[in-house]
Amino acid sequence: MDLNKLKGQLQTEVDTAFLYDSIAAIQSDDNLTRVLRSLGEIEKGHAKHMLNKVLTFESNYTMPLPSPRAKLQLKLGKLFGYNSIISSLSSIEKQFAVNAIKNKIESGEKPTGFEHNHLKIIEAVNNNAALNVSGGFLSKFESRHKSVGGNALRAAVLGSNDGLVSNMSLVMGVAGAAVSNNTILLTGIAGLMAGAISMALGEWLSVQSSRELNQRQIDLETEELEASPEEEKKELVLLYQAKGMNIVEAQKLADKAFENPQTAIDAIVTEELGIDKEELGGSAWEAATASFVLFAIGAIIPLYPFMFLDGKNAILLSVGSSVVGLFGIGAAITLLTGKSIWFSGLRQVSFGLVAAAVTYGIGSLIGVSLAR
Repeated sequence: MDLNKLKGQLQTEVDTAFLYDSIAAIQSDDNLTRVLRSLGEIEKGHAKHMLNKVLTFESNYTMPLPSPRAKLQLKLGKLFGYNSIISSLSSIEKQFAVNAIKNKIESGEKPTGFEHNHLKIIEAVNNNAALNVSGGFLSKFESRHKSVGGNALRAAVLGSNDGLVSNMSLVMGVAGAAVSNNTILLTGIAGLMAGAISMALGEWLSVQSSRELNQRQIDLETEELEASPEEEKKELVLLYQAKGMNIVEAQKLADKAFENPQTAIDAIVTEELGIDKEELGGSAWEAATASFVLFAIGAIIPLYPFMFLDGKNAILLSVGSSVVGLFGIGAAITLLTGKSIWFSGLRQVSFGLVAAAVTYGIGSLIGVSLAR
């Protein structure tokens, strides 16, 4: 493996351990604290393993400190929720597991099952009676740790990006036609309101429809559980085996989940349907409001210069402000993708400028045609 890739993976493991430890330190739930600290210890073990690999290439290399990106993620967790960080890290862990298994198969080595770290943690929690962890808590933790990529942060990034790019393109198109400042402002405000309302309505429909569909699926599973609990337990055992457990471990975990009806349906909903029951309590109106505000924030960036400037000065400030905003959005995306800040930031700027240039050019052509 390339030395730079090894160092990159080492940094990822260090950052992951740092985030788990940091989040564990602020939990009020003792069980969740223990689980998160266990995750942190596992990641530290991975980091030591990666460091040993790096040392074979560079003998004086030392364990790196948590990166600025990881520290920024922790700060953003206070705003968007720490579960979004755990979800993002879960995606990284699962990708590492997939890569590890793939590499072993390609080299003719048999996978050991240790590659599925997330699953191993759940097994350890289940077998540790001192933790007094119920099936309900396992389902709760599974929902916090699943691979969803950080919905709140993603919504914030994409919502503001849509507002900025769409209104920047609209404003530049109108400005290219050489119309008055009042016309540009009116058009920009109309674009802001229309886009924000559309985004809010779309988000409301998405959340509400998803909630209704998920609730319907939960109701059906509850009916099936009441009608044939033994069949449902058998299905759950098979699902655990499909994830890599042996039949004894799978049976033990299923038996624990079926100790009472509530933990049984929690386990079935999580494992069979992949639904987070806590998400059903989310408000469609809150999601719609957040989408409206985030879109509006992005859309105001290319528009505000025309409120106190005109002509080329307004256009230049609008483009400059939009470039800064686009780069910031691209940098924020790296919290989800792990890519380079400069790469993602400049890529976002490029896309935005191309869109603005196209609409400005079309506006200029239309403006010239109308002037004839």
